[in-house]
Amino acid sequence: MITQTTSVDARILGLLLPYHRTTGPASADPQDHPEQLDQIRTFTERGEPVLFTLPGFPCKSPNPEKVLGHLPDEGERLSLSFLDGLCARIGEIYAPGARMVICSDGHIFADQIKVSDADIDAYGDELRALIRQEGLQHLETFDLRQVHGDLPHEEKRRLVTEAYAPPLDALRAQTRTDEETARLYRGITRFLVEDTPAGHAGSRSALQRECRARAYEVIARSRAWGELIADHFPRSVRLSIHPQPMGAGKFGIRLLDSVDAWATPWHSVVVRGPWPGARLMRRVEAEGVGRLVWRGERPSHYVVG
Repeated sequence: MITQTTSVDARILGLLLPYHRTTGPASADPQDHPEQLDQIRTFTERGEPVLFTLPGFPCKSPNPEKVLGHLPDEGERLSLSFLDGLCARIGEIYAPGARMVICSDGHIFADQIKVSDADIDAYGDELRALIRQEGLQHLETFDLRQVHGDLPHEEKRRLVTEAYAPPLDALRAQTRTDEETARLYRGITRFLVEDTPAGHAGSRSALQRECRARAYEVIARSRAWGELIADHFPRSVRLSIHPQPMGAGKFGIRLLDSVDAWATPWHSVVVRGPWPGARLMRRVEAEGVGRLVWRGERPSHYVVG
């Protein structure tokens, strides 16, 4: 027999399922996602607002062929509005509502993704300003400043890595035996190669070797960040911007449409056209099909037609 609480859990999850970003078979049946139902139930059983945590929104790619600059633009604005809207829709079917914590992880990776800590701070500050300006009342932010205060960034990275990151040797071994880890490793390696600006000194093969080595460190720190979030938010519905297999403890969520399942607003630009909604493309591709639109004093997105 399905209880009323279970029905509410399934209805809440049902609002997320159309945006599920997965690496394998998908299902629109909430019962095929028991991990997420259990996570939601920890809140509905107590009549509390459902808490979502989403690691992401780290900083813009350092490659100008992919993005318009180092600050948030239309991609972040639309993505944040989408997430806030999801929480609002949950509030329409579940009175206590929902809130979402954006766990910005840029500082964890700064030295590995070749982005300055100053640019990451500027991105995070603008992200919070954007949330205020747009009146996104269901969203909160969380980053290393709330964990280790004003310590030097290198010290913060060291503390988190030492406390939570898996050994790199164990990670390399897992990449050889676990397909999901191997897929993530390949995806992160590709991002690191693509994020390298044109004019990089050295051969292509040397760059790929370097990026493969850095990919292990990025994955280790990503897991460390996830464990830190779990410590700070021991009860939450865990979301991910990376594709996740059905049945995983994290639910992969698609923020905006893209032909690339790994595309994010911080690796792309928004393009609007005769199609419904907005799509993500590399900047060099968007320049070939649309015209640049400015919002205030900053470039924002592209429009076709």
